[in-house]
Amino acid sequence: MNNSIYLINRIKSIIPSHVKPKFLNEKDLLNWNKKQGYLSSKSILRKNKALKMQKILKNSGIQKLYINCSFSNYKISNPGQEKVLNSSKKYVINFEKDFSNFIFSGNPGTGKNHLASAIGNYLILHGKKILIITIANLMSKIKNTFNKNNESSESLLIDKISKIDLLIIDEIGIQKSSEYEKIIIHQIIDRRSASKKSTGMLSNLNYQKLHELLGERIIDRMKLGNSIWLNFYWKSYRSYVKIKK
Repeated sequence: MNNSIYLINRIKSIIPSHVKPKFLNEKDLLNWNKKQGYLSSKSILRKNKALKMQKILKNSGIQKLYINCSFSNYKISNPGQEKVLNSSKKYVINFEKDFSNFIFSGNPGTGKNHLASAIGNYLILHGKKILIITIANLMSKIKNTFNKNNESSESLLIDKISKIDLLIIDEIGIQKSSEYEKIIIHQIIDRRSASKKSTGMLSNLNYQKLHELLGERIIDRMKLGNSIWLNFYWKSYRSYVKIKK
């Protein structure tokens, strides 16, 4: 008598008569084990997928404030907001079809980061690698490569950044860019454009000031393909938020 049959008979001998056992025979037990194994495998796969997604989101640079941003929870109260939302949706739909950059320009608190993060979240769910990084943090990472103990180099870091499916550079114009920063930005944009890798920029500056800051060559690269420039010139969302005491 094998262990399965012995176990079933043992269970039958000790359970009360009014209780119906899960397994009446060896076949029932085998099927139950198979089902439990299948459910366990699915649970492990779900956990692994969740852990992988957490790692991807962490590496994406999307801040906690914007981690749940999507197109569906972007609030619309004027035609301009409807326009930028529709353009952002169109951008991700056509992401794989056409090479295109984007620039979101306008006042603080008007939803630039929300839509940029919504674009990033959408593309991550569709298997793309994205990175949102401030210009200050980008330059800090570049300068850290000068440390002799750093295994990376400026060239290797720029090469790595240039291979990401979508790079979004935030806070351009918050501080005056040095000539070195302009050179680095130009190298990144130039290499990404040559590889047909899309880049996004977020800035509080208007077209003229951003043009003056970055220079004509960088702006021209940002206009390649089916690129878009969206203006966010309405009242800040933050002015509507009531501070809770």
